Formats: sequence, structure tokens, C-alpha cells
Amino acid sequence: MNEQWTPAAIAKTIDHTLLKAVATEKAVKELCAEASSYGFATVCVNPGWVPLCVAELNGSSVGVCTVIGFPLGANTPEIKAAEARLAVMQGAREIDMVINLGKAKAGDWKAVEADIRGVVEASSPAPVKVIIETCYLTDAEKVAACKASASAGARFVQTSTGFGTGGATVEDIRLMKKTVGDALKVKASGGIRTRADAVAVLQAGADRIGASSGISIVGEASDTAPSAQY
Repeated sequence: MNEQWTPAAIAKTIDHTLLKAVATEKAVKELCAEASSYGFATVCVNPGWVPLCVAELNGSSVGVCTVIGFPLGANTPEIKAAEARLAVMQGAREIDMVINLGKAKAGDWKAVEADIRGVVEASSPAPVKVIIETCYLTDAEKVAACKASASAGARFVQTSTGFGTGGATVEDIRLMKKTVGDALKVKASGGIRTRADAVAVLQAGADRIGASSGISIVGEASDTAPSAQY
């Protein structure tokens, strides 16, 4: 096992995620219990579950993260800002927002930046992670999206919603990290299901992982069997 990535170290990078439309109250409560038990960074849920998660995690070190403009990013800037503001008022500690992908594909980076800035301002002091949905962008567009996120005051750039045509790749993490340097952190999300996946993106420069398979990932990290080659 890579000594740097012990089970506890990996757990602290994970946003334990449940964003399915059919998620039930029971499932969300189980998510919170698991996150507390394993020491994950946050639970990441749809906005309607924020008050429940805040109550369930009261007294825990686990934060509550929610998603804004999710998963398409096509809500108006005003709605995104209002949604973020309410989530923070209800106790969300972190905000993951989706950029306006149509504006990005059209090259209207001023609009993309303004959209992000509105959510950043509405979310303060909670940090904002900007989901750029890499599967739909060229490398040049990924770089531009990262720069817009930095200019708008975001704290993270994030690969994916998990609802697009692809998820996090090592190549995208490296490109995003090269672009933002130490100014922003990077979250890898989408398709990270194993310890090998997790270690690969962390070694590539990710600071946080969004995953619905956190328990399996940490469980593999606890295994005493010879580790995979990365």
C-alpha cells in the first residue's frame, strides 16, 4: 500500500455522495451514518436534503455539501445564487455548482464567470466547487473554465456531475491542476469506484474525491493484500 494513502487519509478526501432522484429519507440517513463512521469529508446531497443531513450530522466533523444548478447547469444565474444562499442558510458547508455549459461552448466566458461569481458571493463563507463537466469540453475550454472559476473566487474546480457522458480522468486532473496551480483545489468526481481509481486521481493532483463508492474505496485501502500497480 502507498503509505501516503492510508484508509483514513483517503477517507478524509471523500465527499460521500448520493444524488439519485429516487434517494429516500432512509437512504440519506444511512449516508450520513456511513460518513460519520468512516470519517469522510462531507456528504454530498441534493438541496432538499440539506436540513436533514445537518440534523443527522450535528456534532460530527462531517460537513454537508450540496449541488447547485445540478446536473445541467442551465438554471438562470439568479436561481443558482438563490439556491446556494438558501442551502448555506440551512447549514450547508460546501457548495458544488455546475457552470452554464451552453455559454462555455459558445465561448462566452464573461457570462460563465459572472454566473460563478454570483454563486460564490451568495455562498460566502462556504467554499464553492465549480463543476466544469469535462466530458463536454475541449482541453482549451477546460483551461478557460478553470481560469473563469479562479477569477470568480471559487475554491475548487471539479471534473464532473456523474450524470454526463464521462467522469474524471487522470489527464483532466493533471490539466486542471496545471491550470490552477496552488490558487484553487481540484475535485475529481464521476466514475471513481475503486482504491486504484482514487489513488490515481489523488496522485495526479486531486485534493477531493466525489464518490458514491467511498466505503468500497476505503475498504480496499484497508485490505492487507498486495496493492495494485498505478
